Amino acid sequence: METIKLNIDKIQSFVSKEVIYSYEEQANQANSLLHEGTGIGNDFLGWLHLPSSISEKEIEELETVAGALRAACDVVVVIGIGGSYLGAKAVIDALSNSFEAMHSTRRNPLMLYAGHNISEDYLFELQDFLKNKSFGIISISKSGTTTEPALAFRLLKEQLEKQVGKQEAQKRIVAVTDKAKGALRMLANQEGYKTFVIEDSVGGRYSVLTPVGLLPIAVAGFNIRDLILGAMHFETLCSPETPFLQNPAALYAASRNALYQNGKKIEILVNFHPKLHYFNEWWKQLYGESEGKDHKGIYPSAVDFTTDLHSMGQWIQQGERTIFETVISIDKPHHEVRVPFDEDNLDGLNYLAGKRVDEINKMAELGTMIAHVDGGVPNIKLSLPELNELYLGQMIYFFEKACGISGYLLGINPFDQPGVEAYKKNMFALLEKPGYEEATKAIKAKI
Repeated sequence: METIKLNIDKIQSFVSKEVIYSYEEQANQANSLLHEGTGIGNDFLGWLHLPSSISEKEIEELETVAGALRAACDVVVVIGIGGSYLGAKAVIDALSNSFEAMHSTRRNPLMLYAGHNISEDYLFELQDFLKNKSFGIISISKSGTTTEPALAFRLLKEQLEKQVGKQEAQKRIVAVTDKAKGALRMLANQEGYKTFVIEDSVGGRYSVLTPVGLLPIAVAGFNIRDLILGAMHFETLCSPETPFLQNPAALYAASRNALYQNGKKIEILVNFHPKLHYFNEWWKQLYGESEGKDHKGIYPSAVDFTTDLHSMGQWIQQGERTIFETVISIDKPHHEVRVPFDEDNLDGLNYLAGKRVDEINKMAELGTMIAHVDGGVPNIKLSLPELNELYLGQMIYFFEKACGISGYLLGINPFDQPGVEAYKKNMFALLEKPGYEEATKAIKAKI
């Protein structure tokens, strides 16, 4: 099977091969700790064998439910926050026509998202759009009480029941939640919603290869079997049995930690393909929530080139030298567009006449990498043969596995997120939620 490729050549003028290779023993040990389940955070390792452990029966059930939603709905709203929607949106956007929403002849439902913010205008406009639309809901939450998705679900559930009646609404709502406990599980049992389980051992940011991601991706019409197959291949390739120099996840984890120890505190994920914008967002959550703790961690940022070369390019080229880039490169586009010849040539582009637009984009990519390396920015390159389910599955597992190894190299627990609770506690105190009376008094004294 052809695979995505990692290239670290363009960091070796900043950290030598010898320094990177000196991480071999630590990286191998970290990888073994993950598979032995003896490291910190070992109660959240359910993602490790997701690709190989999913059964044919589970895949068929996901495909059947996805088919029923496609048949019944013109629009499906995925309700979730963080990992409960980012993985699905990353894959769906990467594989969709860029102007899918404007096509009146869509074969699959329009996929929309809610529960990832608390904007009154967003929710009003979403509800307004859904009036007189045939829509369904995939509600994703372990607890069912996280404020953002719970609020969106309350609003959209009521609207759906009013538009199609409670009995029909029950057929168009799918809950992805805890197997036994929580508000959403209780409601799903009470209302008879179709449900899928989020295992306790899988954290949200590692959940794209569970029904959390697979169901919306299947509803959008994409091949989840190929996604799983790609991830399964990298589950094997990135295992502890693979030697360090042939293990892309271990090598990437070692490279970024070597750069971090060399003063490169910010990693910028770069793409030259706008369809990967939300893949960047998924990656930012994966690494930010996993590594940013104990006053440690590489800060994950992201840019869409060449667009952001006209906004962030100056800072990247000549700003503080605390950054490195990881560039996602797509070898082969799906379509062909060539530059036409123009008699007047007022724009001066005739030297490009006959060339494919992708060739121009590739030269922009190469020229940017050379300029940034010359300007003091190390560059790691990750190449995909093309943008499809198979290689996205490989890339998802690659980044997940590398994140686990990298977190252990950093000396932190890459599977918890205690800092996320701070804003929630303050928000609940300010809203005077029952049970937060003392916190309410304390926070009001501060303001």
